[in-house]
Amino acid sequence: MTQAHLATTEEVAEYLRTTPAKLANDRYRGIGPKFVKHGRRVLYRWEDVETFVRANLMARTDDRPGAA
Repeated sequence: MTQAHLATTEEVAEYLRTTPAKLANDRYRGIGPKFVKHGRRVLYRWEDVETFVRANLMARTDDRPGAA
């Protein structure tokens, strides 16, 4: 695996159009994309970010993630 497959919190926040603070809160609550801890650093695998996006795809505003 190369480093290009790993993203920083800032890169993922930009991709998801959110903030690093929101991602940190989502990590704490266990509702965001899976992540990797390397010491104090938090990194994301792009494949996990894409899986998170697909899992949260909605057709209606009252849809629940994973309720199929």
